[in-house]
Amino acid sequence: MKIIVTGGAGFLGSHLCDKLIEQGHQVLCIDNLITGNPQNIAHLQNSPDFQFVEADAADPFPQDLDFDALYHMASPASPNKNNPQSYMALPFETMQVNSLGTWNLCEEALTRGAKFLFASTSEAYGDPLEHPQKETYKGNVSTTGPRAVYDESKRFGETITSAYVKHKKLDGRIIRIFNTYGPRMAADGRVVIEFVNAALQNKPFPVFGDGKQTRSFCYVSDLIEGIIAAMEKGHPGEVYNLGNPNEFTILELAEKVKQLTGASSETSFTESLPTDDPLKRCPDITKARDILGWEPKVELEEGLKKLIVHLQTIQKPQV
Repeated sequence: MKIIVTGGAGFLGSHLCDKLIEQGHQVLCIDNLITGNPQNIAHLQNSPDFQFVEADAADPFPQDLDFDALYHMASPASPNKNNPQSYMALPFETMQVNSLGTWNLCEEALTRGAKFLFASTSEAYGDPLEHPQKETYKGNVSTTGPRAVYDESKRFGETITSAYVKHKKLDGRIIRIFNTYGPRMAADGRVVIEFVNAALQNKPFPVFGDGKQTRSFCYVSDLIEGIIAAMEKGHPGEVYNLGNPNEFTILELAEKVKQLTGASSETSFTESLPTDDPLKRCPDITKARDILGWEPKVELEEGLKKLIVHLQTIQKPQV
């Protein structure tokens, strides 16, 4: 198949490109590199089945471009207000790629009779009043808070995709991605990479609030398999949670990282919990299990070990 991946130079997008090429597909990666990293796809540049185009996902495609499936993965994703590549630092770019970009890409896929997947987020649930979160939960979100440019544009992207399915018969589906970690994840303030990097340098673990807020951490290889399963087996118009249902507090994560690295790092309660930051986050993946035949296999300790080895390798001084 000929497949397009927008945001293909990003953390998740690059791993998706890897897997699709491994499966024998031809992949066109589209990324404007405002948050993507060319190093993430450098190893693919000599593959005859891979092509990279530096462009905005919202730009029109050439009329002669033909493809069978389109994964819309492009969007800033980091909530770290101090990161220049975060959606808080790039509010208009974030809103554009998830709204106008999604609209244009749905039209491009529809015109060519291609399958479409919109990568949404668990942040669509906001700070949830339902736990764990099912796809039917409508969310507890703010339209004007500091995270709204991401949360609400992703929700609108879901609306656009759903409307194209209902009214124009697009073969489209939606995934809501929960916390994912692994190699190529940018050091952008998200908690797993922040803690592992701190441990490898024996620096304090920076913890917001009291550290009792929970997250569910999915290793990247598991998530990629889920994304492909959603495209191949998912029903048009349906929404699928993709994430690991095993839940940990931030303090439990810090302790596990400390044990695995042998670090002497202390926990530093640096700031209060950011506005609208969810106190609990855990997916109900019953739908993905039943319909997609998917569930994660990599436990947190195994995934952390893989990430630690990867970071130790790339940080090791060259002799």
